[in-house]
Amino acid sequence: MPRPQKMRTVYQLPVCRSFLADPSSGDISLTLDELEAIRLTDQEGLDQSACAERLHVARSTAQNILRGARGKVADALVNGKSIHIAGGNVEYSDDSRFGCCRWEFRSVPAVGGINGLRKEGKETMNVAVTYEKETGDIFQHFGRTEYFKVYELDGGRIAGSRVVSTNGQGHGALAGVLKELKADALICGGIGGGAQMALSEAGIRLYGGCSGSADQAVSDFLNGSLHYQEDVRCDHHGEHHGGDCGHEAGTCGHGCHS
Repeated sequence: MPRPQKMRTVYQLPVCRSFLADPSSGDISLTLDELEAIRLTDQEGLDQSACAERLHVARSTAQNILRGARGKVADALVNGKSIHIAGGNVEYSDDSRFGCCRWEFRSVPAVGGINGLRKEGKETMNVAVTYEKETGDIFQHFGRTEYFKVYELDGGRIAGSRVVSTNGQGHGALAGVLKELKADALICGGIGGGAQMALSEAGIRLYGGCSGSADQAVSDFLNGSLHYQEDVRCDHHGEHHGGDCGHEAGTCGHGCHS
């Protein structure tokens, strides 16, 4: 039997998960550990031994990861292919020695929505929203949301919706709740790095940094005008402080949430 692949450690999630080129040229899938290898060597300037130590793999493994990653990027640049970053056998570290707990909201929102999922051949899908029942707005603390509103989309329209209780579950467990709900995408406010990775591993597309009416957000999602953050970041990792950043609501962008 083949040896199980050792988990690779990732210290920073990508700021942007997709780089779109000519759709007819094809796509490249870059895993999170491949991106991390490029970041450590080509951005931080580490040698391959130091890169291997940070990834928690053998030097030869780090060399193979980096070689494969650079080959993919070269293929995309030379042949005009889109790059999508997700997946990989990775674990997320919040080791502050490497500056990995400095999370903040990006100031420039991306615009997108259903078209990104349509490119994957999805016409019928479920979109979940962290939900505030009293106001109908997007609840801003992913790790503490008591409800999801799940919208069933079919052929570019809302075919139905339902409000589902999280039954007191929070943080990482919520990714499992969304998976059971067969959610293809999540619209939310603030969300921490660990929860982002759990969603990525579950194959759930994230549209974070959103606020206002949940119904309006899904409507914007449908027409491709949803404003969201490619990588929602909080100032500290939620496990250190139970999901609060120590600031009053609204004093750190959209807040600091897990």
